[in-house]
Amino acid sequence: MVIRGYVTGHAWREYRDGKRILCGVPMVEGLKEHDRFPEPILTPTTKADEGHDEDISREEILASGLVSEEDYVQLEGYTRALFQRGTEMAADMGLILVDTKYEFGKKDGKVVLIDEIHTPDSSRYFYADGYEERQSAGEQQKQLSKEFVRQWLIGNGFQGKEGQTVPDMPDAFVEEVSERYIELYESITGEKFVKADTSRIEERILKNINEFISK
Repeated sequence: MVIRGYVTGHAWREYRDGKRILCGVPMVEGLKEHDRFPEPILTPTTKADEGHDEDISREEILASGLVSEEDYVQLEGYTRALFQRGTEMAADMGLILVDTKYEFGKKDGKVVLIDEIHTPDSSRYFYADGYEERQSAGEQQKQLSKEFVRQWLIGNGFQGKEGQTVPDMPDAFVEEVSERYIELYESITGEKFVKADTSRIEERILKNINEFISK
């Protein structure tokens, strides 16, 4: 379940192209990139056979029998509650939780939350300080997310389409990705990130494997 508080990323690209309904949810007129929605909108996705996740509406989900209406109501409630809590936690650290995706499954007949949450892999953040000023000036917001990786890939001719090959990333860009993730970790947790010693990584892997096998 994807929930969006701001018209950013995929939502903005759809909006910019003239669409005013996303996953069956209306989007109000007069928004510009990175504006806040009047209230967060749910834009579910489903896994495609290849490539990116595909947008799907509540009505399509229920009509196809992917989940029951009872389960969907639960999913929506959990999603909004998690997003509200994530928004509060981000605000405490001077950040804005822009949008995120939650993965759910069922165990023993109950809906359960699975996978990671609120990391750069599934979420987008802005810095709260200066947000309004940047919006008023028409400037880009500084994002803490994987969006800049997506934009680099698009700029280098890769959009996840059939027949496309992922371009090689320069070492300097890979290092920048790492630094962005560390920056978000430290911003969210308020703790210093300590990089692991990778100088003897193969030796460590073999040692750990042998210890596991010998148990």
